[in-house]
Amino acid sequence: MSYQVARRYLSDGKPEALAASGKAPVEAFVPQTHLPGHEAEIGFGGVTVRLAGEPVTCYLFSLRLSYSGKAVHRVFASCGQEAFFEGHMLALRTLGGVPRSKIRYDNLKSAVAQVVGLNRARAESDRWIAFRSHFNIESFYCRPGIEGAHEKGGVEGMIDYFRRNHFTPVPQVDSLAELNEMVDQWDLHDGRCRIGSRPRTVDEYFAVEQRLLMPLPEEPFETGRLFTPRADRYSQIAARTNRYSVPTRLIGKRLRVVLHASHLVVYDRNVEVARHERLIAKGSCRLDLDHYLEALIRKPDAFPGATALEQARSAGKFTPTHDAWWAQARKAHGERDGSRALIEVLLLNRHLAHERVVAGLATALRAGALTADAVALEARKAAQAENEPAIGASVPALPGQTPATVTSLHEWRLAHLPPDTTPLPSVAPYDQLLRRHTSGSDHREGEAQ
Repeated sequence: MSYQVARRYLSDGKPEALAASGKAPVEAFVPQTHLPGHEAEIGFGGVTVRLAGEPVTCYLFSLRLSYSGKAVHRVFASCGQEAFFEGHMLALRTLGGVPRSKIRYDNLKSAVAQVVGLNRARAESDRWIAFRSHFNIESFYCRPGIEGAHEKGGVEGMIDYFRRNHFTPVPQVDSLAELNEMVDQWDLHDGRCRIGSRPRTVDEYFAVEQRLLMPLPEEPFETGRLFTPRADRYSQIAARTNRYSVPTRLIGKRLRVVLHASHLVVYDRNVEVARHERLIAKGSCRLDLDHYLEALIRKPDAFPGATALEQARSAGKFTPTHDAWWAQARKAHGERDGSRALIEVLLLNRHLAHERVVAGLATALRAGALTADAVALEARKAAQAENEPAIGASVPALPGQTPATVTSLHEWRLAHLPPDTTPLPSVAPYDQLLRRHTSGSDHREGEAQ
């Protein structure tokens, strides 16, 4: 037997031996009664999710009312203070009120700056004090370690139940928003269940409890964390351990960034200039291809190897239709001019929906129209969804495809001009000039004779 095994055996068996010999008290759990609308418990637990095909660890926030057992859950990319606050706001809005007495917490860093002594006194963080004062929350902190977990066993058991019943097998989703829609449905399902031997369901007990909760404040609370980074020469800003792109015109400027649990928003003064989904992995970067188009149209040779292009292709924003049109444009115009034409097409996304631009690309590709103007015209036609007959030549389609029609810009403009009601001019006055010219010629011929 190894030393570690022997030590673990003695450590686990010592309390039992002392209790059996009467030298130590027997550990006992005291049943508790919770008044409706008075208490709640909050906890965080790690869950494994297959997000966009990759296994990642996310964090499950849970708020559970102690009387009814009604619980609200939310999955976040982190368990930081932003997620802690947003989880509170979501849960309290869903429940329709705030517990009157207290909410039990672990000693989370999001709330507790320091554990003071061996009692329940805590030095709380400034933002947490402002948040719980805004919602009139009375906090109760459990003892550190495994002993404190028993003081809020309801939410700890709820998190284990939720993981066993809803995260096994591992959910496969494309985004956390999709996963949280599933979590909302699971909460609704669990509300129709009974806890243990209780005669009524969770929702039936909650109907009694909800009327006794304190009302929510009318004014909102900003849960995001504020940063003021400066955009570097790569048109990126740093937030925590990750980097995010901003438009190239903002290089060198100091910007205001509000970091939320699931996304971040970048402001130039009071104008929103970028919005990104928050990254989960540390040391990563998220680049928006649209932010680099002004620079790429001046440097089209840098477009094929751009990191933002690869991320757009992985996210499905740069489709195979884009690639096919780009390949044909490079054959027709050369590498540089073909890439510049595609960049001009990508600029259309600022005014037209992505699906419309892709439809315009597909139509132009089938017709062999490899200019940005042709794509813009077809995209606008798709956006307008007009039932007017197409003006122009019909292009034969490949088997299984519908015929493509491309309208020249000149013909399109002529077709949309108002009708011309001006009468046609008369050329009758000019006939007098012809008669005079004829008579003059005859006279000269007579003198010559």
